[in-house]
Amino acid sequence: MENTKARIATEIAHNLLQIKAIKLNPANPFTWASGIQSPIYCDNRIVLSYPPVRKAVIAAMKEQSAAFKPFQVVAGVATAGIAHGALLAEALDLPFVYVRSKAKGHGRQNQIEGELRGNERVLVIEDLISTGGSSLEAVEVLRTRGCNVAGVLAIFSYGFPAAKEAFEKADCPFATLSNYEALIKAAIDINYIDQKNLTSLQEWSKNPREWPTPSK
Repeated sequence: MENTKARIATEIAHNLLQIKAIKLNPANPFTWASGIQSPIYCDNRIVLSYPPVRKAVIAAMKEQSAAFKPFQVVAGVATAGIAHGALLAEALDLPFVYVRSKAKGHGRQNQIEGELRGNERVLVIEDLISTGGSSLEAVEVLRTRGCNVAGVLAIFSYGFPAAKEAFEKADCPFATLSNYEALIKAAIDINYIDQKNLTSLQEWSKNPREWPTPSK
């Protein structure tokens, strides 16, 4: 099973790099909304525009979702998790709902869109896990509704210890198709990065808030 997960993680990482859903640029870092300077930018919505990669991602999700069974509903985290969650629900022939970050300010003022009785076991789908905040907010909304959350499944994770701690504190299992470690290996395999960039990427992973480190 571990070999299968490692293979999937490597294949997905290769795919994400090839379609530029993930970009690595230590020389000209990206700025996240939190203010963190990052040598990596991930936008898995781009997957939707590439049918072969989209199919590979959903096939991998379908395979890895088996670890969370049984569940009766798939829930996407708005907005980036909606499409991937809906595609997985279709592949599994299961109902689908999605969870907003906050309730609408008009109409029915829903925070969960779709039909839920409130006693279902739900698998939550996210595109990306950084700190785990948005995913766990959706988990809490579903739990408040009375649902039993089977866990969270995402396409990619930066592998931050804070995310693991947050999920453990919330008593919520999670898994990702690929991760930062697999991404770096894939980037080396296709000569996407050189040794200088590799060192910088490894330093960022250890301490994102203090990166970039001063030049010596």
